[in-house]
Amino acid sequence: MQGYLNRPEATSETIVNGWLRTGDLGYIDEDGFIYIVDRKKDLIISKGINIYPREIEEILMNNPYIKAAAVIGQKDEKSGEVPIAYVEIEEDAKISENEIKKYLKEHLANFKIPKSVFIVDELPKNATGKVLKRVLKEKLGKADRS
Repeated sequence: MQGYLNRPEATSETIVNGWLRTGDLGYIDEDGFIYIVDRKKDLIISKGINIYPREIEEILMNNPYIKAAAVIGQKDEKSGEVPIAYVEIEEDAKISENEIKKYLKEHLANFKIPKSVFIVDELPKNATGKVLKRVLKEKLGKADRS
């Protein structure tokens, strides 16, 4: 990639010293395999600890009552940020916020448990079906201000 057309600022933020910075976070294992664990812009930092939303989302998606999930960070005065989950429930399934948190406690450390779990009819998605986390962050920001 040579850069963004007519967007020199975006190009200088993305291409640094000849390297394309995609914003993906990952690691290489001892066999040389590369694993992508999340996106830098999605990373939640709570009390100085990195929380990867994708990890929480994957556990949520393993619950048979949950159809889709998204986890975002919410600003918090004490912690910096805390995880917040939005979930779509399978049709005819019955599960509460407390039951979801109890399920997560069986699989995650306490600091990774979302502060709130919002059960929604449908998560905002783009044309390819990817959840639009920026829309969830905008909604959460509006709710914080009201």
